[in-house]
Amino acid sequence: MKKSTVYALGAAALAALAIPAGSLLYEGSGGDSCARCHEIRPNVNTWARSAHRGVDCKSCHGGLATTDASFHLGNLRRLWKHLRSEAPERIEVRNSDILPIAERCRTCHRQEFAQWQAGPHSATFARLFTDTKHNRKRRLMDDCLRCHGMFFEGDIQDLVTPIDTAGPWRLKDASLANRAAIPCLACHGMHCEGAPMPRRNPVQPAQARGEELFRPSLALFDVRRREHIPAARLPLPDMLERERAVKISRDPRQSLCYQCHAPLASRQINSGDDRTPTGVHEGLSCLACHQKHSQQTRASCANCHPRLSNCGLDVEKMDTTFLNASSKHNVHFVTCADCHPRGVPPQRPRAQTSSQTAAASRSGEEQTPGIGRP
Repeated sequence: MKKSTVYALGAAALAALAIPAGSLLYEGSGGDSCARCHEIRPNVNTWARSAHRGVDCKSCHGGLATTDASFHLGNLRRLWKHLRSEAPERIEVRNSDILPIAERCRTCHRQEFAQWQAGPHSATFARLFTDTKHNRKRRLMDDCLRCHGMFFEGDIQDLVTPIDTAGPWRLKDASLANRAAIPCLACHGMHCEGAPMPRRNPVQPAQARGEELFRPSLALFDVRRREHIPAARLPLPDMLERERAVKISRDPRQSLCYQCHAPLASRQINSGDDRTPTGVHEGLSCLACHQKHSQQTRASCANCHPRLSNCGLDVEKMDTTFLNASSKHNVHFVTCADCHPRGVPPQRPRAQTSSQTAAASRSGEEQTPGIGRP
């Protein structure tokens, strides 16, 4: 047998032993074992204060049972660098690690994961960066990765070619074509400080269950700093409609939306990718109409209408972009005067419910004709 063959077999045998050994050392007894490597200690410390503190490292990062070869090779790579004192002081999750972690999110968050898959935030790299209609209007740039490729390791020139408005465009790495560009970790930090969510009791109403409106895991992954910034630390902008200050919701979740759906430096509504509502919807939060993960709005009107409708009509059948995307009345900015240029008609009487009438009678309040109380 040739020496080269012997060496190759020896290397293969060594790898066969070293790879599971590396994974075994990495998995060990959970977080405490991982923290034996000083460069991983900060990550373990933040995990211990996070909402995921009761979830083993291997549940998200993989373990010996995983069939993903890249996981075991990655552990071997980290072990080798650690033994050679080449490990970085700050451990970062690589782009190639993100999708396997996001796939494991569905183990506990099945409904949320399915909604994300059905919504626009599950768009692939091919869908976003080889879009002919978009690329002919706006030249691709590195800033695109701030929202549409947060975990890509490289510049826009490393992702797509050519960088112009002529095209045709293609991804340099064809394997990225069907990969989600905005995965779960784009808006959620697994290690963000916070308490675990209490077990839900589906029999009780949401308020009685004490469900939180704002979870501590909400965080923007900053592609420049390569770390998650909790939504509680993200600012809400002051918006303008020409010179007028626009009232915006102080919903802390909305600060996350504004990081990507942002106005231009002028802070004018509807500039850039901004969709701050004005008109009849001024002051509403994005999440008042858009579902958290799917972004669907089809059931949102019923939350307020017809109870709060001035005209008492079915608003879902009005000529707005909710009914027809080509309508000139954008639901974000529509006003009563858009459909009533000669003057807004007086409010139509609305029938009170028996409970409202009884409550008013008990309190001795005089009801204003035509105005039903919610």
